Amino acid sequence: MGVAEARSTPQDLFDFIEKIQTEVATGSDRSERSRLGQFFTPAPIAELLASYSQANGQRIRLLDAGAGIGGLTAAWVARLASQQTLPEDVDVTLFELDERLVTPLDDVMRRCQTECEQIGVQFTYRVENTDFIRSAVDVLAGGVFAPAIEPFDCAILNPPYRKFASDSPERRLLRDVGIETGNLYAAFVALALRLLRDGGELIAITPRSFCNGPYFRPFRRELVRSSNITHIHVLDSRKAAFANDEVLQENVVFRVERGLPQQASVTVEWSHGGAEETRFRRDTPFDRVIRPGDPDAFIHVSPDEWDESLAQALDELPSSLAELGLQVSTGRVVEFRAREFLRADPERGSVPLLYPSHFYGQGIRWPGTPKKPNALLLTPETAELTNPGGVYVLVKRFSAKEERRRVVAVIVTPDSVPGELVAFENHLNYFHCGGGGISRNLAAGLSAYLNSTILDRYFRRFSGHTQVNATDLRKLPYPAASQLEELGRRTLAGIEGQEQLDELVEEEILSVPKKKRSHVGVVIRKKIAEASSFLTALGLPKEQQNERAALTLLALLDLGPGEQWSSARNPLRGVTPIMEFAASDYGKHWKPNTRESVRRFTLHQFEAAGLVVANPDKLDRPINSPAYCYQVPEVVLDLVRAFGSEEWEMALRKYLASAGTLVARYASEREMRRLPASVREGAKITLSPGGQNKLIQRILDDFCPLFTPGAEILYVGDAEKKFAHFDERSFENLGIRIKSHGKMPDVVVHFTDKNWLVIIEAVTSHGPVNPKRRSELKRLFRDCTAPLVYVTAFLNRRGLNKYLADIAWETEVWVAESPTHLIHFNGERFLGPYDD
Repeated sequence: MGVAEARSTPQDLFDFIEKIQTEVATGSDRSERSRLGQFFTPAPIAELLASYSQANGQRIRLLDAGAGIGGLTAAWVARLASQQTLPEDVDVTLFELDERLVTPLDDVMRRCQTECEQIGVQFTYRVENTDFIRSAVDVLAGGVFAPAIEPFDCAILNPPYRKFASDSPERRLLRDVGIETGNLYAAFVALALRLLRDGGELIAITPRSFCNGPYFRPFRRELVRSSNITHIHVLDSRKAAFANDEVLQENVVFRVERGLPQQASVTVEWSHGGAEETRFRRDTPFDRVIRPGDPDAFIHVSPDEWDESLAQALDELPSSLAELGLQVSTGRVVEFRAREFLRADPERGSVPLLYPSHFYGQGIRWPGTPKKPNALLLTPETAELTNPGGVYVLVKRFSAKEERRRVVAVIVTPDSVPGELVAFENHLNYFHCGGGGISRNLAAGLSAYLNSTILDRYFRRFSGHTQVNATDLRKLPYPAASQLEELGRRTLAGIEGQEQLDELVEEEILSVPKKKRSHVGVVIRKKIAEASSFLTALGLPKEQQNERAALTLLALLDLGPGEQWSSARNPLRGVTPIMEFAASDYGKHWKPNTRESVRRFTLHQFEAAGLVVANPDKLDRPINSPAYCYQVPEVVLDLVRAFGSEEWEMALRKYLASAGTLVARYASEREMRRLPASVREGAKITLSPGGQNKLIQRILDDFCPLFTPGAEILYVGDAEKKFAHFDERSFENLGIRIKSHGKMPDVVVHFTDKNWLVIIEAVTSHGPVNPKRRSELKRLFRDCTAPLVYVTAFLNRRGLNKYLADIAWETEVWVAESPTHLIHFNGERFLGPYDD
């Protein structure tokens, strides 16, 4: 009996795109893609961008500039398919300069056309194999031969990332329409924004570099002047978002609306490369994102409320650099221009020349290694490149990726670099007073402040790359001169390590007594780092050492930021209370749908490692119960309380020696509670005691022998793990390939006597075979050579009554308390497949 063709799913579309993207990437020259600034959008990032779209109306015109193979448009179409209200017509214009991508782009668009046809939306598209900048400028400039383009409702972009020179054709074209930028990504965004109708939305992913510095000042001003910024999402991993490409800076996703007044707050999200389980979200007042009256329009983004409170504390500092009587400049010696005057070693007639490579601890080691010159020959041509000898604060313009801080400062003094003159290479910024040196105490205090963790956190709010411009340093808030001098005096008296430096800065600059520092963002981060270190010491996998795992551990220990590890407790806590603790005590607001990630990717592993025990108060509690909870056992609590003390090393060795036994014991206790069930004669499996597994046990032991005697059990789900039993070969024999992302039913049975595939959903709190679920299951098993039968199973009639109105026609219902009876919903036959 035939089965009607099922609709494809959004995941099918993403699989199709991933296949084409892999083929294109494999068959293309990576260096050529780099030259063009091409970085294909991975499916999770494309889905992230599409999720921000709010475009609606009967007809939607979409612009995808720098389309690649169309991954962003496809993600947008997939999101569209999930909406309740659909447009009648979608018209897409895609620009792609690389002619090698036109054919795969056309293939993807035709697939999008098919997807839209399935949901009753007319989809038309046009691929423009031409230069987007030239085409957009022609339209905006309104030339005689310019094409007439109707304004777009939505633009979705992953624009190319490449700089171009001030005298390049692109730069000259952009100036014709009043756009001043030297990077392709900013040019694409600015042009796309102008091509939107008033109220139209633009969603883009770009490097975060535009958020600060003079280079992107005109672009930021245009963005602020012409649009309403609604969403900013920082992807703080340099690798996770574009794992297959060498992207060396943080990326940001943002959504703006053209021509609308700026709303009072901006939705800010922060994640590790877009991963759902690492995502934090908060609404931030717009005047905290862009400071009122800031002519440079720097964009500040805090990952959590503690960083924001820290930023507010620094914003209240009394001085600017100018009010301190100081200036900051970039080193004047540009190596390639002064090459003939550079000397490897000091000699008569030369002056000391300092590079970042001369940094050594908190000071300078000069002369340094022979890798870089140590001196500049003093001539009439080089005299203007020097400064008077004295005390200066130097800051690297480019911090190395492995460095913990973005701002790295040292002091140079006449003791470390003697001479009447000194020269600074162009990769350094130097603080000075009218071109000369400053007082030693002031310099020491300024250096300590710049090297502090609180300053680093503040700086990262607007800078997502390793470059530190002099403009950035001028924009920072500064303490009063008296505060810096006192800090410098105490610093020069001797400090040990970053922690002591941070304590001094907090005490002198923020005037925070030690006993009240628990609210300071530095303390928050320190406690999270310590929790991660604890998990590392226990040998947990890397994914269970991250911030989510650290916060989960702290929540289970009821340990606030300002508390000692010896104060740890072990309350019973479920996932929701854990997330509430992270928000209230650590300022980390996880999105509600992070619950499953906390449970699956942290708590399950903690339980397997013996760090927590599930439901010690009620061992058979269903996993979907609101009361499901976890607790740190006493033996682990004792270890935690020793963390950071003199007894820690001994306690850790002792714990690790017995940890295998502990894990085995906890696993044994849990195994004793598991439910046995038969999948075939002589073969049993066990199911975890929670969730709907008691009902699944009844399905296998009662329903199958009664209504599908002799059937092959192909799949059994488990409340704890998805695949309790999985017969992959039998699935393949029926033409079915199960992918891990498929939303599987609870039991799948091949009734070989009738050649039916019987799909069973076990319902305790949710999940009957309603019309929507029936369609999902049909799509999941659309390649099956056997006809499909749908069954919903309940423990009792009370459960059936609750969902009676939801059950789809042409399906069966079985109730475990009356195992010999089966209820058929409509149709012409009993317990059999239907051809749609």
